[in-house]
Amino acid sequence: MDIDVAALRAEVKAGQARLREQYEADGDARAVLAERCRQVDDILVRLWQAHGFPAALTLAAVGGYGRGELYPASDIDLLVLLPRTASAATQAKLERLVGHFWDIGLEIGHSVRTVQECLDEAGNDITVQTALLEARHLTGDARLFASFRRRLLDSLDAQAFYEAKRLEQQERHQRYNETPYSLEPNCKDSPGGLRDLQVIFWIAKAAGYGSSWEELQRQGIVTLEGMRDAMAREDWLSHLRIRLHFMVGRREDRLLFDYQSNLAARYGFVNTPAKRASEQLMQEYYRNAKAVTLLNTILLQNMGAALAPQGELAPQPIDDDFQAVGNLLDLRDEALFVHKPHAIFGAFQIMQSRHALQGMTARTLRALWRACEQITPEFRADPANRSRFLKLFLAEQGIIHEFRRMNQLDILGAYLPNFGQIVGQMQHDLFHVYTVDQHILQVMRNLRRFTMSEFAHEYPMCSRISSELDSNWLLYIAALFHDIAKGRGGDHSELGTVDAREFCENHGLTAEDTELVVWLVRNHLVMSQVAQKEDLSDPEVIARFAALVRDVRHLQALYLLTHADIRGTSPKVWNQWKGKLLADLYSLTLHYLSHEEAPPAHGVIAERQAEAMRLLRFFALSATVHERLWKQLDTVYFLRHSAEEIAWHTRSLHYRIFNDRPVVRARLNQDGSEGLQVMVYTQDQPDLFARIVGFFARAGYSIVDAKIHTTAHGYALDSFVVLDVEKRENHREILPYIEHELEDRLIRRTPPEAPSAGRLSRQVRHFPIKPEVRIDSDEKGAHFILSLVAADRPGLLYTVATTLAEHGANLHTAKIATLGERAEDVFLISGGDLRESASRIRLETELMERLKV
Repeated sequence: MDIDVAALRAEVKAGQARLREQYEADGDARAVLAERCRQVDDILVRLWQAHGFPAALTLAAVGGYGRGELYPASDIDLLVLLPRTASAATQAKLERLVGHFWDIGLEIGHSVRTVQECLDEAGNDITVQTALLEARHLTGDARLFASFRRRLLDSLDAQAFYEAKRLEQQERHQRYNETPYSLEPNCKDSPGGLRDLQVIFWIAKAAGYGSSWEELQRQGIVTLEGMRDAMAREDWLSHLRIRLHFMVGRREDRLLFDYQSNLAARYGFVNTPAKRASEQLMQEYYRNAKAVTLLNTILLQNMGAALAPQGELAPQPIDDDFQAVGNLLDLRDEALFVHKPHAIFGAFQIMQSRHALQGMTARTLRALWRACEQITPEFRADPANRSRFLKLFLAEQGIIHEFRRMNQLDILGAYLPNFGQIVGQMQHDLFHVYTVDQHILQVMRNLRRFTMSEFAHEYPMCSRISSELDSNWLLYIAALFHDIAKGRGGDHSELGTVDAREFCENHGLTAEDTELVVWLVRNHLVMSQVAQKEDLSDPEVIARFAALVRDVRHLQALYLLTHADIRGTSPKVWNQWKGKLLADLYSLTLHYLSHEEAPPAHGVIAERQAEAMRLLRFFALSATVHERLWKQLDTVYFLRHSAEEIAWHTRSLHYRIFNDRPVVRARLNQDGSEGLQVMVYTQDQPDLFARIVGFFARAGYSIVDAKIHTTAHGYALDSFVVLDVEKRENHREILPYIEHELEDRLIRRTPPEAPSAGRLSRQVRHFPIKPEVRIDSDEKGAHFILSLVAADRPGLLYTVATTLAEHGANLHTAKIATLGERAEDVFLISGGDLRESASRIRLETELMERLKV
């Protein structure tokens, strides 16, 4: 046996290079897949023959290689068929053969079995059975291979195979969160990927329906139009996977952020003012994946019906246009939507009104998919169609199911062309994890849940408010339009109001309801910004927000939409702290609106002090316990802290007012929300905030709120709310650790400890946010508001704290808002040389430079 491994390795490498040149020259995906199979066939057969295997053995290709579709970096799956158990000599030869496969640069997956062992394995494992179904003879005993094929097909139960593949697909989709719309989808295995098309052919082959789109069309499984669409979708995905393999140089099927921009360039996409090239590529991918998902649903349903015909289920008439077949909605005439386009919305209304219906028949789905052509400008202008569409928002059940179905079938985007523009549109803003259309439907789903009793335990406040709000169905319309102008450039809130107003007026909403919807679309970001970035203890903040909402109805509607919107961006964005801030702003504004005017500042302070004294009496403290501390506190302190916080501070410090030793107290959040409250009381010192920030970061906590106060006698009285980054469960046990360790660092006045550098997320690395820093003077000119936007990362707050300390700036409050991978923080600062414009510019410039990633 004379095998030149180096020469074969060079041949494999040269073959790959020729494949790439061929593809770049003619762009023929099918030719590339077939040619790689031919190249690998040739080398494997020569190696097999060089090893001198007995003629009774067979070498076969299985899986995708057996199917004749070998992508540039795909694994090569082989089956060695034995007439009987291999001898020791044959086994040794096989081991040398497999070693040579790897030596020459081929990634081989192999199995060595007798025919009976193949059948036994196939009977126990649907994956093995599927791979063997695609077996292709390469070399060796052809009669043994033919016997194996015959026995495998004879043992196949097409109906059982169908059910097993359907369940396997369900499990695969669940691994990918049952959505094609993830940020980094797998173009092979995610829902809507190539695997969904391969499942169709596996079942078709097992059932004897054929192994090509043309054969499926002749069998009546797919229409001529559907065949052409399926071939186009498959071709698009094949090109994507080929380009990805060539670009990465190894087997990689995930559309990672690392690759999206380069792939987009290869497709000819370029950045525009409104959309990155990568976003344009991903929008096309998502639209393709959506079509593949629908195609898979229709064809599996067709094959399932053919394999297990239910002739005994007589159609049950519903009306002149529709009938029920089992638990599926069916049309009585396949040309229904051509003759009666208005019946399009009727199909979804029936799904909403009939509890027993669980879905639609394949021919109904197919007809609705084609019915998009019937949704013309005349259709949209028809008052009857507008009325039918509006009624979909008013149904007692099935609202979200049917809007999702309309989006899946492209009906929603056809009726609302502005919605069609954002279907599949991904925005790399570091906190949205869904495409814009999926985010909108997620927000609608959240609003719907607020109205359902089974979710009242999860959203008690939202459920109560929703039940009090008249015409709460208007919120679905506001949700539908709140982000509809994303990707057009400009302020999407303002652009969206134009679309929302036109929709409301065209669909006959009253002037009052139209005003509410349009107002919500314009202001849907305001409540979260105020809650997370402004000082809710400041009566002027509440007064300004109350002036915007004007009445309880607008407040209720905006609160519900804001809550649903934040929850609909990403599971990582929402937390109990954000919920508490929103609830606090809602309650404070409701109180303001109920009393029609804000109480004077001295009235607020007196009220809080009285409540704090009432709380202190529960601890059997003297009536004068507060006096020594409160003499050192000014108006600002009492405006910024709640009565409960004032009482806690007083109880902890009343006998330590002039204590030289720092006092640190930590407790669980008193309202039951996640996180801890930490109070620090010590003689004021340089770098204090930076020292505290560094400690929390190293302890695994992130600061979400900070109130920094300096007493009249020069002590720092700082309050923090911190969240556990590591999601530990022993919060109560960590309290003594925080108190002891932080006190010790403050006593020893150790230099600020920089937090350990963590790894940047892939999203931040590939879609960085240009830092934004702005310093504005407040109305009185005594303090300055520092606002910054940056990609969140370990040590971000520490960087800000040390930079402020270097410039001699004093920190008074900090609002830390993290939206996924994006930080939007606001600080109230004073001191240093901030009154000089040049100094503020230097601070802004230095912060922007340090915040770059």
